[in-house]
Amino acid sequence: MKRLLSLGLAAGLALTALLTGCADAPEKIRIGEVTRSIFYAPQYVALEKGFFKEEGLDVELTTTWGGDKTMTALLSGGIDVALVGSETSIYVAQQGAADPVITFAQLTQTDGTFLVSRQKLDHFSFDQLKGSVFLGQRKGGMPQMVGEYVLKKHGIDPHADLQLIQNIEFKNVASAFASGTGAYVQLFEPQASQFEADGIGYVVASFGKESGTVPYTSYMAKQSYLDERKTAIQKFTNAIYKGQQWVASHSPKETAQVIAPYFQEVKPEILESSVKRYLEQGSYATDPILDETEWNLLQDIMDQAGELKQRVDYAKLVDTSFAKTAKEGK
Repeated sequence: MKRLLSLGLAAGLALTALLTGCADAPEKIRIGEVTRSIFYAPQYVALEKGFFKEEGLDVELTTTWGGDKTMTALLSGGIDVALVGSETSIYVAQQGAADPVITFAQLTQTDGTFLVSRQKLDHFSFDQLKGSVFLGQRKGGMPQMVGEYVLKKHGIDPHADLQLIQNIEFKNVASAFASGTGAYVQLFEPQASQFEADGIGYVVASFGKESGTVPYTSYMAKQSYLDERKTAIQKFTNAIYKGQQWVASHSPKETAQVIAPYFQEVKPEILESSVKRYLEQGSYATDPILDETEWNLLQDIMDQAGELKQRVDYAKLVDTSFAKTAKEGK
């Protein structure tokens, strides 16, 4: 009898331990980021500083290399959350998706590209672009659409006044310019800072400063996923907000040191100067709330680029409840 009781007690304790372990196990969320970018520093800070773990999450980060590939992965269930240009949820809506893609948190709030000239110019004006060979970005993507928006603001028709090259893959644009293609190029960091250091090109303007506040890169998920995983998404958004606040309250050097493992091929001084540029122009959102004014500007930019079939109501594709709760600290 004592042996049976001992066995029963042991089995009960084992079951309790198993159930406790399950309850304590972190919840997994798979992120697909559209590219690996210093522009996304708050996300890497959230990972490196353990903010996701503090929220009880096990986050798996994959770089999906391109908006189309990222959205395909999200819609097919290959990832749970996409970090991608905010315009992609509108593209999905325009195709009549039964399970819409909803933006729930904003990471960046300006364009992240810089206008780089092959020649060092003491005094630059956008008129100097006319007639030049301009190495742009992919048609329909945020970099190209914001680029066109800024050029038009300065009285330049990008398709009539420039020799615009758009047939080079995003990942190959910098190397194409370095090999001699184009007089001007639109580049993210750290390529812009690296080209200056190497004497390949020189930053003459910031598309982020010129375009103003716009929901450039955001986290989104399918509506069904948000409905089923509300608690997990709230925890996820809390961690992103912590990352945003950390970056906003620390020096470029401190942020560069934290995110360095994600950019092992970038020299520390280039990494720091890149973070500094983004901080100075307010590219990193300091909270994850995407407001309606930003959403409307996004659609204005898409409309001018000829990529918007019809305007989509803010309330239909943006859910700010998680971001607002994170900011309020509830």
